[in-house]
Amino acid sequence: MSSANARHPIFNREFRYLWIGSTISGCGDQFFLVALPWLILQLTGSGAILGGIMMVGAIPRAALMLIGGAVSDRTSPRKIMIFTAAARALLVGTLAASIWTHQVAVWQLYMLCFLFGVADAFAAPAAQTLLPSLVAPEQLPAANALAQGTQQIATLIMPAPAGLIVAAFGVATAFSVDAVSFLFIIGALLMLRDPPKAASTAPRTNIVHSILEGLRYVRKDVALTSLMLVIAIVNFCITGPMSVGIAVLAKQEFGSAATFGLLISSVAGGSLAGLLMAATRKQRKRGWVLLACCAIVGLGTILIGLIHSLWGLMLAFFVIGASAGFMNVQLIAWFQQRVDRGVLGRVMSVLMFASLGLMPLSLAAAGVAVQWSLRGMFAGAGLLVLAVNLIAALQRPVREID
Repeated sequence: MSSANARHPIFNREFRYLWIGSTISGCGDQFFLVALPWLILQLTGSGAILGGIMMVGAIPRAALMLIGGAVSDRTSPRKIMIFTAAARALLVGTLAASIWTHQVAVWQLYMLCFLFGVADAFAAPAAQTLLPSLVAPEQLPAANALAQGTQQIATLIMPAPAGLIVAAFGVATAFSVDAVSFLFIIGALLMLRDPPKAASTAPRTNIVHSILEGLRYVRKDVALTSLMLVIAIVNFCITGPMSVGIAVLAKQEFGSAATFGLLISSVAGGSLAGLLMAATRKQRKRGWVLLACCAIVGLGTILIGLIHSLWGLMLAFFVIGASAGFMNVQLIAWFQQRVDRGVLGRVMSVLMFASLGLMPLSLAAAGVAVQWSLRGMFAGAGLLVLAVNLIAALQRPVREID
């Protein structure tokens, strides 16, 4: 390993530009995430419409993710990110102008979320495809950890000031802040060069065949296929129970909004700790470590169904968050290191589809399960995670990942 490669990626000029631009844009996103629900409730007073608008954004994000990955392999991921960031800045800026002129309507919010979902479907795989072209393979765990950790910190600290801005100056100002923040990621991307295209002698196929090639690539690799299944099941079993179950747990058993905040902070703090561990630890026997982290997530989720003390629950949620955060960074870095550059966008889109595609089903299933048994929901989710983790552990290529 060269001394340049051994250094932290923050010393890499191009990565540093991307990280700074993404960080500022990510902070601006928190203003959007606070202002949009508030605006919807101001206009309609309906939680059902709020959920419907959010669902409208999730549908194209999941449906078009594989197409976004195929396009990332065909063209410049940097240019895709510039185009989608510019489109989102224009959409949010237009919404802010509509609010200031008192012309905003509910249909605009449906359209905004739908178009945001479309943009996300192309921007997300493009971002994961661009990063490996900016840093050395050995730097990918630290680069992913820094990028995700910064976003996690923004999620923790920015909603409060965003709420103050909304209260003091209105939602239009908050949307304007988000629109301006997109200019920083666009500026950072304009300072980068397009990564070299992967050499290929094969004729270019249509989009459908291109997507199928990516799926076949994953299917032929036992380790990739097994870990995709693990990711899909873990996200299905954790997203819904955590999103729905924590609120119900705090309400039913403690009757305190402060307890709800403490439990959410425990997960977020654990996730941040896991990201930091992934960035600083030089990983060996990665397959066994990933399997161990997944097992801890499953066991911790089961324990939530058995623990009744607040401190015990906070510890369990912290450990789950840390294990999931560590696993997430290591998995993404391993995918980026392992996959051929020519199909990286498509494979990463499959990964993100496994992470995001089942989210609506997970939320719906958790809503039904929590009516049956709150504790039983957590125990069942944990057992399913352990079962899938065991299937993956039986695959030798997974155990031998290094």
